[in-house]
Amino acid sequence: MNSAAAGHPRPHRERIWAIGMAVLVGGFLVLVVWRGVLLLDSGSAVGVVIGIAVVVLALVGAWVLWRSVLFGLRMQMLARTLEAEGGLPVDELPRRPSGRADREAADALFERRKSEAEATPEDWRAWFRLSLAYDDAGDRSRARDAARTAYTFYKAGADHGE
Repeated sequence: MNSAAAGHPRPHRERIWAIGMAVLVGGFLVLVVWRGVLLLDSGSAVGVVIGIAVVVLALVGAWVLWRSVLFGLRMQMLARTLEAEGGLPVDELPRRPSGRADREAADALFERRKSEAEATPEDWRAWFRLSLAYDDAGDRSRARDAARTAYTFYKAGADHGE
Protein backbone atom coordinates (compact mmCIF):
# COMPACT_ATOMS: atom_id res chain seq x y z
CA MET A 1 0.00 0.00 0.00
CA ASN A 2 2.61 2.51 1.02
CA SER A 3 4.89 1.86 -1.89
CA ALA A 4 2.53 3.14 -4.56
CA ALA A 5 1.22 5.98 -2.44
CA ALA A 6 4.33 7.48 -0.96
CA GLY A 7 7.08 7.56 -3.51
CA HIS A 8 8.39 4.00 -3.66
CA PRO A 9 10.71 3.65 -6.65
CA ARG A 10 8.42 1.29 -8.61
CA PRO A 11 4.77 2.32 -8.17
CA HIS A 12 3.88 1.80 -11.85
CA ARG A 13 5.36 -1.70 -11.93
CA GLU A 14 3.37 -2.61 -8.84
CA ARG A 15 0.16 -1.19 -10.33
CA ILE A 16 0.67 -3.16 -13.54
CA TRP A 17 1.39 -6.28 -11.47
CA ALA A 18 -1.83 -5.76 -9.45
CA ILE A 19 -3.91 -5.26 -12.59
CA GLY A 20 -2.36 -8.32 -14.22
CA MET A 21 -3.02 -10.47 -11.16
CA ALA A 22 -6.63 -9.24 -10.91
CA VAL A 23 -7.21 -10.10 -14.57
CA LEU A 24 -5.57 -13.49 -14.12
CA VAL A 25 -7.66 -14.31 -11.03
CA GLY A 26 -10.81 -13.03 -12.77
CA GLY A 27 -10.09 -15.27 -15.76
CA PHE A 28 -9.50 -18.23 -13.46
CA LEU A 29 -12.81 -17.57 -11.70
CA VAL A 30 -14.64 -17.52 -15.05
CA LEU A 31 -13.11 -20.89 -15.92
CA VAL A 32 -14.08 -22.29 -12.52
CA VAL A 33 -17.69 -21.12 -12.95
CA TRP A 34 -17.75 -22.67 -16.42
CA ARG A 35 -16.56 -26.01 -14.99
CA GLY A 36 -19.17 -25.71 -12.23
CA VAL A 37 -21.91 -25.18 -14.82
CA LEU A 38 -20.68 -28.22 -16.73
CA LEU A 39 -20.96 -30.24 -13.53
CA LEU A 40 -24.50 -28.90 -13.00
CA ASP A 41 -25.41 -30.12 -16.48
CA SER A 42 -23.91 -33.57 -15.84
CA GLY A 43 -27.24 -34.97 -14.61
CA SER A 44 -25.53 -36.83 -11.78
CA ALA A 45 -26.58 -35.93 -8.23
CA VAL A 46 -22.95 -35.83 -7.10
CA GLY A 47 -22.02 -33.70 -10.12
CA VAL A 48 -24.81 -31.23 -9.37
CA VAL A 49 -23.80 -30.90 -5.71
CA ILE A 50 -20.15 -30.42 -6.62
CA GLY A 51 -21.16 -27.99 -9.38
CA ILE A 52 -23.16 -25.89 -6.91
CA ALA A 53 -20.23 -25.87 -4.48
CA VAL A 54 -17.79 -24.86 -7.23
CA VAL A 55 -20.03 -22.02 -8.45
CA VAL A 56 -20.59 -20.74 -4.89
CA LEU A 57 -16.85 -20.80 -4.14
CA ALA A 58 -16.13 -18.98 -7.39
CA LEU A 59 -18.72 -16.32 -6.55
CA VAL A 60 -17.13 -15.84 -3.11
CA GLY A 61 -13.76 -15.52 -4.84
CA ALA A 62 -15.20 -12.92 -7.24
CA TRP A 63 -16.59 -10.96 -4.29
CA VAL A 64 -13.17 -11.01 -2.54
CA LEU A 65 -11.46 -9.92 -5.75
CA TRP A 66 -13.96 -7.06 -6.21
CA ARG A 67 -13.48 -5.87 -2.62
CA SER A 68 -9.70 -5.90 -3.05
CA VAL A 69 -9.84 -3.93 -6.29
CA LEU A 70 -12.30 -1.46 -4.77
CA PHE A 71 -10.01 -1.01 -1.74
CA GLY A 72 -7.07 -0.28 -4.04
CA LEU A 73 -9.04 2.26 -6.06
CA ARG A 74 -10.21 4.02 -2.91
CA MET A 75 -6.69 4.20 -1.53
CA GLN A 76 -5.44 5.62 -4.83
CA MET A 77 -8.13 8.29 -4.63
CA LEU A 78 -7.14 9.22 -1.08
CA ALA A 79 -3.45 9.30 -2.00
CA ARG A 80 -4.12 11.53 -5.02
CA THR A 81 -6.30 13.87 -2.95
CA LEU A 82 -3.67 14.13 -0.24
CA GLU A 83 -0.93 14.63 -2.83
CA ALA A 84 -2.92 17.44 -4.49
CA GLU A 85 -3.19 19.13 -1.09
CA GLY A 86 0.55 18.76 -0.55
CA GLY A 87 0.03 16.47 2.45
CA LEU A 88 1.20 13.14 1.09
CA PRO A 89 4.28 12.12 3.09
CA VAL A 90 7.48 11.59 1.19
CA ASP A 91 9.02 8.18 1.75
CA GLU A 92 12.25 9.10 3.54
CA LEU A 93 12.75 5.86 5.44
CA PRO A 94 16.05 4.06 4.97
CA ARG A 95 15.44 0.85 3.06
CA ARG A 96 17.05 -2.55 3.04
CA PRO A 97 18.20 -4.02 -0.29
CA SER A 98 14.88 -5.91 -0.40
CA GLY A 99 13.02 -2.58 -0.43
CA ARG A 100 11.53 -3.04 3.04
CA ALA A 101 11.85 -0.14 5.45
CA ASP A 102 14.39 -0.18 8.25
CA ARG A 103 12.43 -1.45 11.26
CA GLU A 104 13.67 1.07 13.85
CA ALA A 105 13.06 4.05 11.58
CA ALA A 106 9.63 2.70 10.62
CA ASP A 107 8.70 2.21 14.28
CA ALA A 108 9.73 5.78 15.13
CA LEU A 109 7.68 7.14 12.23
CA PHE A 110 4.76 4.97 13.29
CA GLU A 111 4.78 6.48 16.80
CA ARG A 112 4.68 9.98 15.32
CA ARG A 113 1.82 9.13 12.95
CA LYS A 114 -0.09 7.39 15.74
CA SER A 115 0.17 10.53 17.91
CA GLU A 116 -1.10 12.66 15.01
CA ALA A 117 -4.12 10.37 14.50
CA GLU A 118 -4.87 10.38 18.24
CA ALA A 119 -4.68 14.19 18.29
CA THR A 120 -7.15 14.50 15.39
CA PRO A 121 -9.20 11.28 15.54
CA GLU A 122 -11.68 12.21 12.78
CA ASP A 123 -9.13 13.53 10.27
CA TRP A 124 -8.95 11.13 7.33
CA ARG A 125 -5.55 12.53 6.38
CA ALA A 126 -4.01 11.55 9.73
CA TRP A 127 -5.54 8.06 9.46
CA PHE A 128 -4.26 7.65 5.91
CA ARG A 129 -0.74 8.65 6.94
CA LEU A 130 -1.05 6.27 9.91
CA SER A 131 -1.99 3.47 7.52
CA LEU A 132 1.20 4.15 5.54
CA ALA A 133 3.22 4.04 8.77
CA TYR A 134 1.60 0.73 9.78
CA ASP A 135 2.52 -0.64 6.37
CA ASP A 136 6.13 0.51 6.71
CA ALA A 137 6.27 -1.06 10.18
CA GLY A 138 5.18 -4.36 8.60
CA ASP A 139 1.67 -4.55 10.05
CA ARG A 140 -0.46 -4.96 6.94
CA SER A 141 -3.63 -5.90 8.79
CA ARG A 142 -3.65 -2.73 10.87
CA ALA A 143 -2.57 -0.74 7.82
CA ARG A 144 -5.72 -1.87 6.00
CA ASP A 145 -7.88 -1.14 9.05
CA ALA A 146 -6.44 2.38 9.36
CA ALA A 147 -6.89 2.92 5.61
CA ARG A 148 -10.54 1.83 5.86
CA THR A 149 -11.00 4.27 8.75
CA ALA A 150 -9.44 7.01 6.64
CA TYR A 151 -11.86 6.28 3.79
CA THR A 152 -14.82 6.25 6.19
CA PHE A 153 -13.90 9.71 7.49
CA TYR A 154 -13.17 10.93 3.94
CA LYS A 155 -16.56 9.73 2.72
CA ALA A 156 -18.32 11.25 5.76
CA GLY A 157 -16.77 14.69 5.20
CA ALA A 158 -18.94 17.00 3.09
CA ASP A 159 -16.00 19.20 2.12
CA HIS A 160 -12.95 17.12 1.25
CA GLY A 161 -10.77 20.17 1.23
CA GLU A 162 -11.34 20.63 5.01
